[in-house]
This record gives sequence, C-alpha cells and structure tokens, in this order.
Amino acid sequence: MKRACVIGWPVQQSRSPLIHGHWLARYGIDGLYGKIAVAPGEAADFLRALAANGFAGCNVTVPLKELAFAAADAHEPSAVAVGAANTLWLEAGKLVAANTDTYGFMTHLAEAAPGLDLAGARVAVLGAGGAARAIVFGLQTAGADDIVVMNRTHDRARALADAFGPPVRALPWEHRAGCPAWADLIVNTTTIGMKGDGTLGLDFSSPKAGTIVADIVYVPLRTGLLHDAQAAGLTTVDGLGMLLHQAVPGFERWFGVRPEVTAELRRTIVCDIEGSAC
Repeated sequence: MKRACVIGWPVQQSRSPLIHGHWLARYGIDGLYGKIAVAPGEAADFLRALAANGFAGCNVTVPLKELAFAAADAHEPSAVAVGAANTLWLEAGKLVAANTDTYGFMTHLAEAAPGLDLAGARVAVLGAGGAARAIVFGLQTAGADDIVVMNRTHDRARALADAFGPPVRALPWEHRAGCPAWADLIVNTTTIGMKGDGTLGLDFSSPKAGTIVADIVYVPLRTGLLHDAQAAGLTTVDGLGMLLHQAVPGFERWFGVRPEVTAELRRTIVCDIEGSAC
C-alpha cells in the first residue's frame, strides 16, 4: 500500500486528506493519505525518516514549510523561488521539494478567467507572505509586465520585490484602494476576509474594464472582496480552486496517477466547508 500524509503544527484544519481520499477512491488505488501533527523541532527528523516509515512523500503546511525546504536534498524552481516547500517526495533515495501553490493558483486562474492574457499585464498583489511569493513567481514567469506588491508592513513588500527584481515593485499599503482603476488582475494573498473578518478597502467605483479579481481565501467561498468586485461587474476567482489544483502534482508523484479536479471534488470540499451533507 502506498502512503502519504500532510504534516503541520497544528494540522487538524487541513482538508488535504479529504481531497486525496476522494482521488484514491475514484481511481481505485490501494493507498492511504492521513494527517500527522509534527512539532517544528521534530520536522527534520520526521522528513528524513519518511522512507523508513513507509511514506512516498508528504504535504507540508504552516509553520513547517521553510523547515521542509531546508531538509530536502533537491529543490524544484518553484520551491527555490518561494524559499519554502509544501510538497515533498522521494526520488532515487533523495527527498525532493516543490511548492505547488504556484501551479495551483496559475492553473485555476487560467480556468476561471480564460480570457486573461498575462503577457504585458499589470497586476496588484496584496500581501507579501509565502503565498504571495509563489503567486508572484507564477505571474513573473507568465510574462506580467508590472507586478505591484502592497503589504501592511511595507518592508516585507519591498523585500519581496527586491528578491524577484523587475518587473516586481513595492508600493505602500495605502495605495491599494486605487488599484481597481489600473490593474488587469488583483490578487489578495492576505488573510483579510477569512471567515468574514475585515475588509481590504478597495475602491470599485470606477474599475478598469475587464479587471479580474482573485482571492486565495476560500472560507468563505465568496469573500467581501469578491462580493464587491462582482457588484462592480468584474470577473472573480475564488480561492478553492487553488487549494484543489495545488494537490494534483503531489498525488501524481506519490500514487502514480495524475488526478482531475472535477465538479464532484469541488462539491465535496464545499460541503465540508459549509458543514452540510453532499
């Protein structure tokens, strides 16, 4: 039996077992995917013992992503760009690290906003944490011409911009209100709006025609940001698709089948978020 898991501290909140369990059942794979609470001080030892404990690899959630990156023997470009790993697997006896948030966001964005051409686009990224770094990497790779990062702590936004270089630049947090007037794409990577808390304070009174608004928050599925953008007639991209698509590469590595993100899987996770029976 092939085995994989998600580790974190805490890890109870992870929906990864529900996603991977759905795929294991759908494809008839004799496999197991669980969640294991691993304290930061024990993470390196746990990861070095993956093979000995019968695991093909694992997902990693906060606050262990940087520790997982450091423990790996080899790193995909996505992990190097972010400086953190959320997906690991064993390859020829070596522990390989990737950050699949880039893949997850960019794949879902392409599906949800198929008319968006990122080549030459102007993008506003709100937040400067690990998710922002993963998304900026994807946007830069896709050819965005101007990526403006705004964060409540401006030094973090500046550090992110310096790490990537042009076309990434930083602006103070107070500049965020006006970004709907000039951005082709707005991406919220902060936790503002999670569980309905807080507001980003963007001005949608006169948005640029065709602006796309994405939020990586998925609880609730329709955040205040997406509500305001929809009310202004803009196309929106919710955060659930990123969660689902980022799981694809790991499953393929561990279980040998490239899974599909289907409407059935989405319904399963939506029902779990809403606490209702499917």
